[in-house]
Amino acid sequence: MSFKVRIEPSGHEFRVEDDESILEAALRQGFAFPYGCRNGACGSCKGKVLEGGVDYGGELPPALSAAEAEAGQALFCQAHALGDVTIEVREIGAAKDIPIKTMPCRVAKLERLADDVMAVYLKLPMNERLQYLAGQYLDILLRDGRRRSFSIANAPHDDEFIELHIKHIEGGRFTHEVFSSMKEKQILRIEGPLGNFYLREDSNRPIILMAGGTGFGPIKAIVEHAIAEGLTRPMHLYWGARTRQGLYMDALVRRWTEEHPHIEYVPVLSAPLADDHWDGRTGYVQDKVMEDFEDLSAYELYASGPPRMVYEGRDLLMTKGADPEHYYSDAFEFAKD
Repeated sequence: MSFKVRIEPSGHEFRVEDDESILEAALRQGFAFPYGCRNGACGSCKGKVLEGGVDYGGELPPALSAAEAEAGQALFCQAHALGDVTIEVREIGAAKDIPIKTMPCRVAKLERLADDVMAVYLKLPMNERLQYLAGQYLDILLRDGRRRSFSIANAPHDDEFIELHIKHIEGGRFTHEVFSSMKEKQILRIEGPLGNFYLREDSNRPIILMAGGTGFGPIKAIVEHAIAEGLTRPMHLYWGARTRQGLYMDALVRRWTEEHPHIEYVPVLSAPLADDHWDGRTGYVQDKVMEDFEDLSAYELYASGPPRMVYEGRDLLMTKGADPEHYYSDAFEFAKD
């Protein structure tokens, strides 16, 4: 059974199932509420129930007093709707609305996606969650004061772990550690969310996504968020790599296209190996977009990956009418100590 939730003062509406919290339903459908721990301990998601009722399945959560509940206050991370409800809560509209946090985390899992790409899954402390927008990044804070920036590769609604796609860089001290000595349960410190590379949900423009290598990480987060939100704007995803192995989640993207007709996928290899048996397109993703589109003035463009692809792509696509105000980018610059 599901119920209708109306948000004031925006007037937005969404559906909540009876087995999920109001916050879970909101995030799943693309409505960004403030939150912190997501287990009722911090109070960041506190708002007001204007009409209808909510239930917590027993005791009130720690951050909500009986007096506050009596006055209509609610913690939406724990509150389950008893029927149609109208609530009052501040909706987050941009990255500037989300507080930047510094917190410890634990390496929960390491998964080799390719010979030179590792998925690192981070687990935050029990009472913490990192709120972010699809496409943003975080910094790993190293003991000697250095920082390493990595984009978050999972959508905000699916935040049990923070997923990072880390490429082994020749001579890179931290990436060498990831591939040689990092262990599960290792403790790291992170700071985030950071950056202005995120899905603009208030736009009706069709979308072109350009990913180079592990630049696919934030693009993955954007697509997964758009799917969860039910966004059906046309999405053209161009993913470039040197060899077939570099398209390390090719099967996932192909599944998106099978399940969602509005998503188109164009894989591109710049230096395919004989063993790749590649009969797809070759070259660079920015050049393939130039070949496929005559007029880009109506599109929203997201580019993530090597600086050459990001910056050269921007300059090239402007010649086809791309609007610089609708070109969003995340260039993977290598950190210099």
